[in-house]
Amino acid sequence: MKGEYKGIIIGISIGVAIGAVLATWILLCMRFRRRHAKVQVSGNEQRGLSLPIRFNAADSSTMLSDSTFGHETPEIVKRSGFFSWFARSERNLLATASGIPRYPFRDLQKATHNFTTVLGQGAFGPVYKATMATGETVAVKVLAINSKQGEREFQTEVLLLGRLHHRNLVNLVGYCAEKGHRMLIYEFMSNGSLSTHLYDENVEPLNWERRVRIAQDVSRGIEYLHDGAVPSVLHRDIKSANILLDHSMRARVADFGLSKEENLDGNVSDIRGTYGYLDPEYISTKNFTKKSDVYSFGILLFELITGRNPQQGLIEYIDLAAISAVGKTGWEEIIDSRLIGKCNMEEAGAMAAAAYKCVHKSARKRPTMRDVSQAVSEIGRKKRTDKHGKFLSITVEGSSEVEQVEPSNVEFDNEGVTFDENSEAEQIDFPMDRFNDERSV
Repeated sequence: MKGEYKGIIIGISIGVAIGAVLATWILLCMRFRRRHAKVQVSGNEQRGLSLPIRFNAADSSTMLSDSTFGHETPEIVKRSGFFSWFARSERNLLATASGIPRYPFRDLQKATHNFTTVLGQGAFGPVYKATMATGETVAVKVLAINSKQGEREFQTEVLLLGRLHHRNLVNLVGYCAEKGHRMLIYEFMSNGSLSTHLYDENVEPLNWERRVRIAQDVSRGIEYLHDGAVPSVLHRDIKSANILLDHSMRARVADFGLSKEENLDGNVSDIRGTYGYLDPEYISTKNFTKKSDVYSFGILLFELITGRNPQQGLIEYIDLAAISAVGKTGWEEIIDSRLIGKCNMEEAGAMAAAAYKCVHKSARKRPTMRDVSQAVSEIGRKKRTDKHGKFLSITVEGSSEVEQVEPSNVEFDNEGVTFDENSEAEQIDFPMDRFNDERSV
């Protein structure tokens, strides 16, 4: 009897001990979740202060960022114990999911000469020129203390560019996420942004052939996002400031901080983008679609044609010109004055007709990005034939490149874009890896 009584006491004691441990663990977990929820609520409240509508080079809102830049470590990273371990695990997951190299802060500090080699200032923060230990020249974009994009946009760009690969998209070569520092490392685009070449009086104006080639490059980059990426990606901030030019003046689409994967429910609680490029239908419905990117690209085409900033009444200027224009003709009055007598008016009319279809007020009546990309690709092409009338090559004015292609049957007329059933689109690699990160817009 005494042995049985003793066994019962021991069993009860062990049960009480286990219960106490479980209760303590549950209490700690609940405290962690409450503290984590407060951080998220605080961040969401800050985002709700104003709409992040950008101007061409910077944001107009005053939202605070989720992270800081400087030697101080943000509150989230300062916390010790389980939360710090969780934060480190999340950063490791970011590196694993993106497949993009992660660089130490000290290496970037040295490569930028302690962040003194400033290239420019964007919505994300300052951009520095850096020379890595390998001798490679790169551009380092640093998240500023008062950045409008914040931690979520930083992660979006890293994860998206980790799976997007196309010759007309900017190449992300690395990132830094250390002690509160958030940096994106891109290949260096020596000729800067398209907006600089269009609006900086100290830069030689782009000739017509260059503008045509840039339009073709950008259209192919966006076409890849819409039809080549799996799942499809909506850029959501197509503008001249986000088009970068390499050493040979080839254009690449940059800045994916506002980008997101296409989904069935595109409705959002606020409007994001850049004033002058925003799709009117998106503003009224808060539903961003592929056709919203098409609208922004149409505005970009008109920028190339007119040399006029979209934030200075460009769309009104276009609507007035469209009254007397019919299809590809009648657009002469909007041509950039620096191109008068120096461009092919037939080609300019064809580009204007394509652009005007892109900016139709009804998204349903706009062409797809693939349609407009193929139409723009036809502009400026010169074809050679052999004695049998077979096409041998296509060259573009102002370019040393020669592409071996078959004749195309693409036509962009006043009624829209039509294609012959036998015409072939450019071959594009389709990455099969998916990015399922949950993001609020």
